[in-house]
Amino acid sequence: MALTLNPITDIHSYWRFRAVHKMEKQTSELNESVEQKQALEKIQRELALVEAALYVTGRPLDLNELCSVLKTRSKNKTRKLVKMVMKEYANRNTALEILELKDERYVLQLKIEFTPLVKKLVKKPLLSTGPLKTLAYVAYRQPVSQKRVAEMRGHHAYGHIKQLKDMDLVIGERKGRSTLLRTTEYFADYFGLSHELSAMKRQLKKVFEQKIMPKEK
Repeated sequence: MALTLNPITDIHSYWRFRAVHKMEKQTSELNESVEQKQALEKIQRELALVEAALYVTGRPLDLNELCSVLKTRSKNKTRKLVKMVMKEYANRNTALEILELKDERYVLQLKIEFTPLVKKLVKKPLLSTGPLKTLAYVAYRQPVSQKRVAEMRGHHAYGHIKQLKDMDLVIGERKGRSTLLRTTEYFADYFGLSHELSAMKRQLKKVFEQKIMPKEK
């Protein structure tokens, strides 16, 4: 028996097929568009989290700390995100910058050329005079025993040392019965000093005036 074709039915089937195919294509493109939008929004949120973390801490953060904020174990991903934020700040050409420090630590700070222009607007210093003098002594004499600091700065130095430890400016290391005090990497980064001890002490000698730097007897 010969196969009989119905032109009208075939045309309807063809256009129905075209319509279904077009609808499937549009649905696929819509899904891809939604996924791309969601992926972009996720990246933008992660970039904002990196910026927020650097801003609110006011100190250098390493990759482990930033991974914790982003809730990821991938240091590569976190590193790429930080680099993106750094590039964004560089392109803005504003008074703020993000710097990469030693051991892959990152800090958001005011560009050095703006500091003397706005310094007078800072009403609350990082430290009051007493703790600052104790910090100066530790930094210049380090490594120095906690007992020696108290002898030179008085009994109130113990309170200063606790404050300095809480601020991550000083750390204590047990050595026998003594506790040796040293400044931290954050201290060097915050005050713009060298991480190399002898170079730091040369810088401090120029920075701190004789009336601030306690003399060792």
